[in-house]
Amino acid sequence: MIFKGRITSVGFDSGNSIVIGDWKESPLGTFTNIMWSKPDGTRALLSPSRKHADFVSSLYSFDEVSITNFVVKRQKKCIEISTESLSISVSWGFQFAIPIPRPLWFISSVENFLGKIIFGSPTYGIARDGSKEWYSIRGISRVVSAEARHLEQDMGQTSSTDFPKKFGFSSPPRIPSSIEVNSHIDRDKV
Repeated sequence: MIFKGRITSVGFDSGNSIVIGDWKESPLGTFTNIMWSKPDGTRALLSPSRKHADFVSSLYSFDEVSITNFVVKRQKKCIEISTESLSISVSWGFQFAIPIPRPLWFISSVENFLGKIIFGSPTYGIARDGSKEWYSIRGISRVVSAEARHLEQDMGQTSSTDFPKKFGFSSPPRIPSSIEVNSHIDRDKV
């Protein structure tokens, strides 16, 4: 299974950290979801449907799962999302492209080692259900601005991301980033 899209992560000085998965091609179609680490460490998933929520929850761990309507506006270097309780807008800058395809063994060895050392983020691991997952990074951008509100309460200024409890085997870089990625998931080799 291959999911092609963008993972954008940002933290706020209120203690909230948010990861946006915006998938333009996937076995589940085009969809966007949000993984949200709250100040008290609660891990929440906001999903557009039960089907998407069940799939994502099989791979990653959450304390809360909410099915909600998503209104998504995309631009070349920006994404804006509105749900029933959360709204967020994130813009990023220049993308350092990595256009050369690499084999999965390279991603799970060389890139995995470099990802841990440089970004603190593995590019390969075992998901919650035992599936193998590879993150084939296609481009990296730094977030230049972000705003988020929960029930009309501002989350504050942009800061580093912080995940007291991980969602899965990997966490996004501490520096707010937007990463173009192909996520390869193998459920047959569990």
